Amino acid sequence: MRLIIYTGKGGTGKTVTSCATAMKMAELGYRTLVISADPAHTLSDAFMMQEITYDPMQVLPNLTALQIDPVTEMSKQYDPILSYMAAIFSAKGIDETLAYEIAMLPGMTQLFSLLKIEEVERAKSHDAVVLDMPASGEALRYLYFPKLVGSIGRKLTGLAGLFSGFAKIFQPLAKIPAPSRDVIKSEMDFLDRLDELAEIIRNNDVTSIRLVANPDTFSIENAKRALMSASLYGINVDMAVINKIMAGSSDQYYAKWASYQHSKVEDAKANFYPLPVKEVQLYGTELRGVDMLRKHGEVLFGNDDPAKIFYRGKPYLFVHEGNAINMTVQVPFTEKDDFTIERYGDQLTVSVKTPVGKVVNIVPLPIATAGMKLAKARLMKHELNVLFEKVS
Repeated sequence: MRLIIYTGKGGTGKTVTSCATAMKMAELGYRTLVISADPAHTLSDAFMMQEITYDPMQVLPNLTALQIDPVTEMSKQYDPILSYMAAIFSAKGIDETLAYEIAMLPGMTQLFSLLKIEEVERAKSHDAVVLDMPASGEALRYLYFPKLVGSIGRKLTGLAGLFSGFAKIFQPLAKIPAPSRDVIKSEMDFLDRLDELAEIIRNNDVTSIRLVANPDTFSIENAKRALMSASLYGINVDMAVINKIMAGSSDQYYAKWASYQHSKVEDAKANFYPLPVKEVQLYGTELRGVDMLRKHGEVLFGNDDPAKIFYRGKPYLFVHEGNAINMTVQVPFTEKDDFTIERYGDQLTVSVKTPVGKVVNIVPLPIATAGMKLAKARLMKHELNVLFEKVS
């Protein structure tokens, strides 16, 4: 199975790009499923069809669409866990309705959307899945969450099962309900599925993340941080898409906007290096409906197969060395260029003087570098090596 995940800031065209990709793949013969967890039910709007719901709907030959309701998914498959967590909060005097809301911990809705991928892989019902990832700067953290929870949670669940009998004895004193066998069984099943999901997502032969942005600072910065996070978590990013680029105009107002956007596109290409960047002009009409989505797919891929892995590698590489972190960044310049590097909070600014002018790369830094100083930097060929050391 091939898994393609589109992520980026809200409003950049993630949903229509996901749908266009899925359509192109379906027309090439792949049994394709496009999934969205957007509560606004954007798949129905994109395809201009009747409401696409939790039940898979045939949109075109070889193409099925599914609108995930994460809360329904959670209650349908893991109600014992949800009920138990809510019971713990209720035992502490929290209103039962509010307890259920609190039990849906941050990130759980995105996580249960991702679990649908594991279900599809297990069923072998599709050749390809295209996921329209919820607009969140934390989205990629949820992709790595399965590995973390899977390894820790299984040990805790084992202890819960071992001591559940003792928990029932001390339940009146602790005022916390003991987990039932159904809860423990559901949790073990949940952790098994998380492990499987983690294997799918971290398999670079299967999964690719594709960044979606517009030619503006906010969405490009969001995509850059997503790229850094994906590299940190070992998930392959194989492409960036920049939508809604204005064409030149004789009108001074629009010409100014077009010039600004062109500069942002060039900045994005430098900052996303060495990823291939697909540039998409702003269409003259609203991008929705099968015909427009097909056109968008042609603009994006032409004669290429969307299932192709367009890039393999690590634009960012982080290596812990004792009390230091060595960061390697792929950059579109060499040691022959004159460059300066400065740190501002959680960002690294690299300014380079080139024959065509000054190029600035702003590199987002992982949280692990907080409390560290920039010790040294070295540029070799197209790799910038930066060493961070803990402040003594």
